[in-house]
Amino acid sequence: MENRAMLGFTILLLCYDSFASNAEEAFDIRHHLSTVTRYHVVKEKKKNFLASPSIPNQCSPIHLNLVARHGTRDPTKKWIKDMDTLSIRLKSLVKNAKERGSSLENLPPWLQNWSSPWKGKTRGGYLVPEGEDELYNLGIRIKERFPELFSDNYHPDIYHIRASQVPRASASAVAFGMGIFSGQKEGKHRAFAVASESRANDIMLRFHDCCQNYREITKNQESVVQKLKQPVLDEIKGSLTTRYELNFTLNDISSLWFLCKQEASLFNIIDQACGLFTNDEVNLLEWTDDTETFILRGYGNSLNYRMGVPLLEDVISSMEQAIIANKGTHVILHFYLHQWFYIKYKLHVERHAPGSYEKARLRFAHAETLVPFSCLIGLFLDESEFEKLQREETMELPPKPPQKRIWKDSEVAPFGGNNALVLHHCPSNNETKYFVQVLHNEQPMPMAGCGKADFCPFEVFKEKIASPHLKHNYNNICKGKLEQMDNESYTTKLLEMLSWFF
Repeated sequence: MENRAMLGFTILLLCYDSFASNAEEAFDIRHHLSTVTRYHVVKEKKKNFLASPSIPNQCSPIHLNLVARHGTRDPTKKWIKDMDTLSIRLKSLVKNAKERGSSLENLPPWLQNWSSPWKGKTRGGYLVPEGEDELYNLGIRIKERFPELFSDNYHPDIYHIRASQVPRASASAVAFGMGIFSGQKEGKHRAFAVASESRANDIMLRFHDCCQNYREITKNQESVVQKLKQPVLDEIKGSLTTRYELNFTLNDISSLWFLCKQEASLFNIIDQACGLFTNDEVNLLEWTDDTETFILRGYGNSLNYRMGVPLLEDVISSMEQAIIANKGTHVILHFYLHQWFYIKYKLHVERHAPGSYEKARLRFAHAETLVPFSCLIGLFLDESEFEKLQREETMELPPKPPQKRIWKDSEVAPFGGNNALVLHHCPSNNETKYFVQVLHNEQPMPMAGCGKADFCPFEVFKEKIASPHLKHNYNNICKGKLEQMDNESYTTKLLEMLSWFF
């Protein structure tokens, strides 16, 4: 009996060791790269999710709105300069350590002679080939998923494509178009147009650039973000200094974390800069990135997403036009002047010819576009948080590890991240009904504003989710007088919330 008990205890220990080992092996840093996460990593993580079974068989898609971030890109000019500086800095750290007589036996060999892979480049931020593939393949998959919407040959009135004027966004639009319009015209690619607005006036896709009040508030928020990051960076700096006997600074830790994310994302290298950090340290660094995005672009401040109202207006308007077109008619009002000077009118109904109305509105922009738009439609919230959103209350920051959190940049806005709002027509015996399905990174998303359903009646979506935001005007939001007291009060609340973590 005693031997059996010992055998059982031994088996339990082995199972626990196996479980712990598998858990350790399951940690893949490529899933923790914040907004530098590759799209295929997100797809791989969600591969076991099934398409929503909630769409009735009699329903069919009649229109699609897409808001997509550009695909994977190389570092921007600013970060290329920072990596050149880091290369010089690392050599200096190693030299100083040798002069102090440190053994450096724990120092990774790559670090002693590292040079930036972007050395000599004067430009950056461009779409890389992997980024082109992400958007090209996304186009193919969307076409295969919604063949009813993409059966027509390309025409700008049927498929409206828009991108910001930044090259990586317009190149992403072209790559997507090559995927979605492939096979047309006897197997050849069909030429298509991509519309753009100047950066100074693009309140649809680069509203953050045009919003004066947002720029003003962001200056204060950035200081809050630095106070958030400092305790984490201090802790990790101390650990790395002890571990590798190099006198790292906070700036060194930030630069090495950036290098880690770029190496893992662009080159699939996870044993150099990323190898300097433990899994727990990666989780903390990822949390600081996620919380920075939350504060500066997400639910942290209502202005972050309210300034995206022109984009939301465009989405709702396109759905309403699609509903009218689906009914086969549009209405023209003819006004007449009556002999007694009363104005009279009559309705004239014209029928739409098949293939003469819009089926998709496709937009390609940035994380600064996708994140606020996701907030406008209430994604990544539970129902109690959505109620706070409706009351325009300050949202709590994402909880610090090891606590679980919903808001993760790697899922909210990876490279190539996207929201597709698909309008469905669902005939019924009593009346014709229209429903909206939101696909985030191609997965159906439960909407807190629609009782956590992922298939929401259009009128409910419009009235409960969109209308509370549509009451705001972009010019008033971005150019109206910014209340200093409100700004100071908000910053104070953020600092109070940060005190809970440390």
